[in-house]
Amino acid sequence: MAVAEQTNRSESVRPSSIASTVYDRIYERLMSLEIAPGSRIPIDAIARQLDVSQTPVREALARLEREGLVRKEHLIGFSAAPQLTRKQFDDLYAFRLLLEPEGARLAAERMTPEELSRLEQAAADMEHGEPPVDRNSRYSRFARADAHFHDEILRVAGNEVIRSTLFNQHVHLQIFRFMFHTRVTQEALEEHERLLVAFRAGDPEAARFAMAEHIERSRDRILVAF
Repeated sequence: MAVAEQTNRSESVRPSSIASTVYDRIYERLMSLEIAPGSRIPIDAIARQLDVSQTPVREALARLEREGLVRKEHLIGFSAAPQLTRKQFDDLYAFRLLLEPEGARLAAERMTPEELSRLEQAAADMEHGEPPVDRNSRYSRFARADAHFHDEILRVAGNEVIRSTLFNQHVHLQIFRFMFHTRVTQEALEEHERLLVAFRAGDPEAARFAMAEHIERSRDRILVAF
């Protein structure tokens, strides 16, 4: 009877994957704004909701802090990272337009069949991936897959300064918190396919242009959030 009751709890967590499951649950809530930007994240309350001890919750929040989605303050504890201001948003996109098109151009120059296959798989993971549990988890997975796709391009480009700089800004995770809409994902998929066409053709300038266009369109889509 106790086993059945545990299985039926919607927020219960399997012991074999406590750490990763707790991370996924909190991550989804942050990305879908169920946990509002700037709001406190009480460890004890999250632990009760997920039916776990406080240890995996602390571990998950520490990981999310490294990803820029959570902040920790002395004597206050953890809170969701604040939403970007319009100035920060504009600066971030200007920053991306300086770096990512050049990264795409370099990637096209260095692309091998093996690297292209990996990149195509990363793109396929965005469109298909695992069956979504719900809309929140589908969107959250897409945001993570999008970040991986862009990081893979910069890995192929071979400029670790560009790659690490963008990664440390947590660009894509921050951006995806702005808009929770299927149009964002569908249009992004179409723009990623144009990037892949340029990579398949081995055309550095076409790749540079496709990345610049993708970033500009992403910016325009999300501007409505302001």
